[in-house]
Amino acid sequence: MVGGTPQRDASPAARTSSASPAGPAAEAPGALRVDRVSKSFRRHDGTEIPALSDISLDVEAGAFISVIGPSGCGKSTLLRLIAGLEQADAGELRLDGRLITAPHAERGLVFQNPLLFPWLNLHANVAFGLKARKIYRENKAEVEHFLHLVGLADFDRAYPHQLSGGMAQRAALARALINRPRLLLLDEPLGALDAFTRMNMQDEILRIRQDRNITMIMVTHDVDEALYLSDRVVVMTPGPAKIETVASVNLARPRARGGEDFLRLRSAVLKILNFGGQIKEPAYQI
Repeated sequence: MVGGTPQRDASPAARTSSASPAGPAAEAPGALRVDRVSKSFRRHDGTEIPALSDISLDVEAGAFISVIGPSGCGKSTLLRLIAGLEQADAGELRLDGRLITAPHAERGLVFQNPLLFPWLNLHANVAFGLKARKIYRENKAEVEHFLHLVGLADFDRAYPHQLSGGMAQRAALARALINRPRLLLLDEPLGALDAFTRMNMQDEILRIRQDRNITMIMVTHDVDEALYLSDRVVVMTPGPAKIETVASVNLARPRARGGEDFLRLRSAVLKILNFGGQIKEPAYQI
């Protein structure tokens, strides 16, 4: 980015790193490579619906990337592919040089809704992953650690219905973090929260990122949120989605949402999202 205006990536692959690693040993923990990935879905009548088309993206370890674009363009599909919940029709995805073929604890996923188990208290919800992996007994202290990390240590015996929306989302973060993922995927995790809670949670996510040094990729419809949190913003076209541009966010932290540079960059990203007027009613939030 130069002078607060995002530059369109010169490469058709829209890569965010400048050099190709020599191999798995050359990549730092949490480095993601998405290489020419395409994905379609089949309707009941057999019609193929393309969701992603020739997506390529490199994300270095420790980076925070936001993915933004019109509703239904394939943003969440991209996250599900990275999580291993879906398989690409073409291309490949690698984390630290290893091919992604299935879900794994090294890739945590947090959804828009916390999806806590209502019959389990907070301690049991956060501990669920450890128990599923049969490592709870030797890692029991981790539950308290991560509840403390997200500010919920005093609510370990509370049930989901006793928590506010922000507290439930922090619990979902703790449940994902307890597996110590190399990569944390966030699928509109703050979309259901009120504005005040949302801003507090944005700061919470930044604090956790700094504390854990985890690579994070977040899908959002909120341009301000993307610019406040991210090192780079990946802007996708309407489906079948391609990467329109990757905008670098070279703003000092903590960022002033009303600052001149922030607003200038916000205006530039909104202009890109409108694709020269092709989308009359863009599906982002301001």
